Order: sequence, then C-alpha cells, then structure tokens
Amino acid sequence: MTHGMRADTPHSEGDRDWRDTATRYALVPLRIFLGVTFVYAGLDKLTDSTFMQDAGAGSIGDMMRGVRDSSAVPALIDLALKNPVGFGYAIAFGELAVGLGALLGLLTRLAALGGALISLSLWLTVSWAADPYYYGNDLPYLMAWIPLVLAGAPLLSVDAALRARRSRAGGYR
Repeated sequence: MTHGMRADTPHSEGDRDWRDTATRYALVPLRIFLGVTFVYAGLDKLTDSTFMQDAGAGSIGDMMRGVRDSSAVPALIDLALKNPVGFGYAIAFGELAVGLGALLGLLTRLAALGGALISLSLWLTVSWAADPYYYGNDLPYLMAWIPLVLAGAPLLSVDAALRARRSRAGGYR
C-alpha cells in the first residue's frame, strides 16, 4: 500500500466531532469575507466624491464609458449610462445591503443572490476584458456567492435565530 493511512481504519470519536463542527461552520468565514468586502465596497463608493460623478477622472461615468466597447453586454452599460450617478448609488446601496445581509445572516439566500447578481453584472461589463480571465475579480466573487445562495446561513445568523424561534413556538420550518 502506498498511502500512509488505511481506508478501513476507523476514525476516533473526537476526530469525527471536529470534522462535523468544521463542516457546520465552513460557510461562516466566507460570509464574513464577502460581507466585509461588500460593505466596504459600498461605503467606499458612497464616500468617494469623485466616483459619484457623471464625468471626470475616477468617475463612474468615465469608468463605464471606458469599458463599454470591451464588455460582453454593452447594452447593460448603455442602460447605466442613462444615469451613471443613479446607477452608482444603486450599486453602492446594493453592495451595502448585500454585505450587511451576509454579515448578519439576515435573508442570507436573498442577500447572496443579490451579491451574485452584482458580481455577474460587473463581470459581464467591467472585468470581462481581463486577460487571462482569472485576472478579473468579479468571476471569483460570483462563484463565492453560490454556496451561500444554496445553503444560506444555518449558524451564527439572524436567519438561524428566527428559524429556532419558530420551531420552539411550534411553527413550520
């Protein structure tokens, strides 16, 4: 046998407990990372006076005009360019809501879906031209949101507390 551990060797009870605990808490670091990142991104946009402008160096308007021809879906950028500042505020408040939802574990699946949609729209527009594709950061963020869309926040969350409260009250799950 070339492996250092035999497949038929049973694991100790303590080893199984550790693995079960690690499995239950596996999504918590992802929630914290995505939540902090999206809250920071939203606040950064809201507090950057040059970003929330129709035109000028560092403005959302100039950024969108700069990536329009290299995006996968130029029509999305054309739509946003009808009101770049309004679009900037929508993205910033969306990132803030998504980040807080992930951090608190409040309506986590909905928040994660919102995060995935924001990441998808940014990937198809702003970072689409990254070459090679893995240099763009929006695609990995999109993939990171998917486990939270599927699993929600079963632990250390408002969702879990509400679910426990409903079950104690004899409600449905």
